[in-house]
Amino acid sequence: MGEEVAVGGDLEGAQAVSSHVLDPILLASTSPQRRAILEQLGVPFDVIAPDYVENDPPEADAVELVREHARGKARSVAAQAGSRPVLGVDTAVSLGGKIYGKPATAAEAEAMLEELAGKTHVVVSGLCLITPGWEVVEHDSTRVTFRGLAPRELAQHLAYGEWEGRAGGYAIQGRGAGLVEEIEGDYLNVVGLPAALLARILAERFPGAYGFG
Repeated sequence: MGEEVAVGGDLEGAQAVSSHVLDPILLASTSPQRRAILEQLGVPFDVIAPDYVENDPPEADAVELVREHARGKARSVAAQAGSRPVLGVDTAVSLGGKIYGKPATAAEAEAMLEELAGKTHVVVSGLCLITPGWEVVEHDSTRVTFRGLAPRELAQHLAYGEWEGRAGGYAIQGRGAGLVEEIEGDYLNVVGLPAALLARILAERFPGAYGFG
């Protein structure tokens, strides 16, 4: 599931046990949801906007796409990080081989939600962590099943505006929770950051330093 790439350093040496808290992670994202999750986990971090343009062709492979985007975001700011780890994350919604990105209009959001209604889709996130010595890219997936949605209910949901800037046109941490019938996997992954995956990587790479491992 993971992919490791050495970047000008010794990979095993980079995993040496650390007994102190390291510098804050540099989060290559302006997402308030990702910031909130890192705060929830107690992971110190600073924020920087990635210098990276996403391209989400609907027919692309979701796993390959989010891994590529996460890597691109992290690499785009790595030169500014110094010795700090850089974290890049990307999340996509997929159903039947089709990727549902961020709708540009309410009509587009409505079409997305109509297609997702009564079905099980997959929310997949790519996660990239970079230091001067190594780079690791992994991903995690969560299955989300929507209830059937009546036209009036869908119209009311769209009126709240939560579809804006949300992959698939909904926010599970908001009113979008009412659309969900069942979830299988990491809930926080659907919110925007695969917390369990990040905790495992931090425990493996920086045991004890960020409160994990």
